[in-house]
Amino acid sequence: MHFSRLTKFATGASLAFMLGSVAHAASVKQITGAGSSFAYPLYSAWADQYAKQTGVQLNYQSIGSGGGIRAIKSRTVDFGATDAPLKEKDLKKHSLVQFPTAMGGVIPTINVPGVKPGQMVLSGPVLADIFMGKITQWNAPAIKQLNPGLNLPNMRITVVHRSDGSGTTFIFTNYLAKVSPAWKKEVGFGKAVNWPSSGNVGGKGNEGVAAYVNRIRGSIGYNEYAYVTQNHMNYADMINRAGQRVAPTAANFASAAANADWKHAPGYYLMLTDQPGAKSWPITGATFLLVPAKPAQPERTKAVLKFFDWGYTQGRSIAEKLDYIPMPESVVKMIEATWHQDIHPTIWK
Repeated sequence: MHFSRLTKFATGASLAFMLGSVAHAASVKQITGAGSSFAYPLYSAWADQYAKQTGVQLNYQSIGSGGGIRAIKSRTVDFGATDAPLKEKDLKKHSLVQFPTAMGGVIPTINVPGVKPGQMVLSGPVLADIFMGKITQWNAPAIKQLNPGLNLPNMRITVVHRSDGSGTTFIFTNYLAKVSPAWKKEVGFGKAVNWPSSGNVGGKGNEGVAAYVNRIRGSIGYNEYAYVTQNHMNYADMINRAGQRVAPTAANFASAAANADWKHAPGYYLMLTDQPGAKSWPITGATFLLVPAKPAQPERTKAVLKFFDWGYTQGRSIAEKLDYIPMPESVVKMIEATWHQDIHPTIWK
């Protein structure tokens, strides 16, 4: 999809007026956004290439999904980014329009001496017990049973979690709540939860969790996959809903996302965790964008949409290189229609 295709919704005189305003939108040389650290590697890579082609800069602050939601609600940025989607009622209350930009995976990251990336496998219930503090040693029977061929150290497990309001935490805890009745009852899911394990460590952003996991021997955390690859992190495979061992790969993220029913998700509110399928990575999620439904500065919101329209089309290969899953063309067409239908007409005039 190209941004110019938005003109197909305009007719007659309004088309000429809208085309004129594109030049005005082009005068916006910098757009601002804040939120998801899950999406930061992707938006950063898109921004570098987009600036070379258009001269338009993106000033994006990776402050976590909770911060991004607060920033767009207070209208201090042009867009907010979150991995924890808002429900339709909240979108209407704050006059916001939401749409997904890409999909990806959250990965259990580990620092266990003698264990290489992908050598260890964990199940959902065991992962929940570790983060609840019920399993405290790496050579615990439940972990040894899943990994009979590994020489696991008699070492205390240090749990590393996010200290800020986080969409990555939302996706991760949503998965744990689906696979562990105890986690669902005692902890639940959200952008921030009361972590039950004593002696754990909180890191700010995906960056902070990655830094702590790389630094603390015997630790386990959770990170978006781009951080895993960029920081050369150690990670565990997972047993998925089908009972199969799966590695964190773009193909397995795509398998989980394949049957996502965006068409029947009001406000695009949809969770992709614990999906069926032999190859589905179980902790898969989408990342979302929030823009004002009635922009005070329409030209700035238009510049935001132009940037993400570019991302949907010319940025697909960049997303794939970072192991994000680009939105399917059919979903992009739905999003295109949402922009036209739900954002105030002043943006198109």
